[in-house]
Amino acid sequence: MPEIRTRCVIVGGGPAGMMTGYLLARAGVDVAVLEKHSDFNRDFRGDTIHPSTLELLHELGLLDEFLKLPHQEMKQLKGIFNGHAVTMTDFSRLRTHCQFIAFMPQWDFLNFFAAKARCFPSFALHMQHEVIDLIFESGRVAGVRAKNPEGELAFRADLVIGADGRHATTHTRAGFEIQELGVPIDALWMHISRRPGDPDQLFGFFRNGKLLVLINRDDYYQAGFVIPKGGIEAIKEKGLPFLQSEIVALAPFLRDRIAALDDWSKIKLLTVQINRLRKWCREGLLCIGDSAHAMSPAGGVGINLALQDAVATANLLAAKLKTGPVSVADLEKVQKRREWPTRVIQAMQVFIHRRVVTGRETESGDSLPLFVRLLQWFPFMSGLPARLIGIGPRPEHIRSPAMVPDV
Repeated sequence: MPEIRTRCVIVGGGPAGMMTGYLLARAGVDVAVLEKHSDFNRDFRGDTIHPSTLELLHELGLLDEFLKLPHQEMKQLKGIFNGHAVTMTDFSRLRTHCQFIAFMPQWDFLNFFAAKARCFPSFALHMQHEVIDLIFESGRVAGVRAKNPEGELAFRADLVIGADGRHATTHTRAGFEIQELGVPIDALWMHISRRPGDPDQLFGFFRNGKLLVLINRDDYYQAGFVIPKGGIEAIKEKGLPFLQSEIVALAPFLRDRIAALDDWSKIKLLTVQINRLRKWCREGLLCIGDSAHAMSPAGGVGINLALQDAVATANLLAAKLKTGPVSVADLEKVQKRREWPTRVIQAMQVFIHRRVVTGRETESGDSLPLFVRLLQWFPFMSGLPARLIGIGPRPEHIRSPAMVPDV
């Protein structure tokens, strides 16, 4: 089997993997990122770029160029709760360079960082390389086996970073234990056309435990409809007209276009999970991002939490990894740094799912959850969820070394 030797192999070219690869290459570490697909163009992925991530881009000197890419900016997140309009978060109160969430297709974000990373000679991106196993030597992870259209090959490295998502080969083959927190919902994702005159700056429609999310994509909405966990077959039995009526009941202005959802192939199921690994690492292997902690779509924070993991990984490991292997104690510092923020955000998501959004019909009427009433009574409190969602607990800053890129 052909072999490639490098200092670090990153499994997965998603946000966590690509940001880690960029930062390690920026520090002069030989790094190879393995992505199993031929491109990044996959729909219904996390597309929210929060102020914390935009702040990192500013620190890297990339913000102005990044914001030239097509995107939408949202300074407030507004919701309709049982017919009442409520400002849930107000990012204008944040002390950051960008006081908004940017909505951008994830493939544009990934292509941007791939292009920047390629400016460093120590960076390599291997598309259509699916990792199928880990390589073990004397109980240590010494690399990965991958397959591409030409066959199989081995990548040997001092460190393997698993950034291959919630169904990761890395954490599965490493035998890591997963702690499931449980969540009572799944979500259906679809496209619904957007038209002139539609309400502006609306994000969520809540009614009696049900939720419809609409993300503005200029000429269409990326729409998410919450259903009870495992409830997809029951909804399919009731038929598309039933689903259409459920959506229109939450957002009546969609009535004149909902018929375009005329086939189940236009609707994708997202199985919502909230879990985390008890241990994120072993000798030669570190898991970060969704591979270490699967997040629900609530708050759109998963991508940004993954990017924070990437920054912490580079901050703690890059200098030492440039010259040789890192120890298990070094890897454990990453988990120690990032596990507490993960626990805080996951606790918030579990609360939201169990107390506010269940996907099931609850008591009728126009009553509002207590926290929504508090936001109505005390508008300044919208800055608190803005801080938690937009910045998050224990935000990271760029501390890893930097080389001058090839231009």
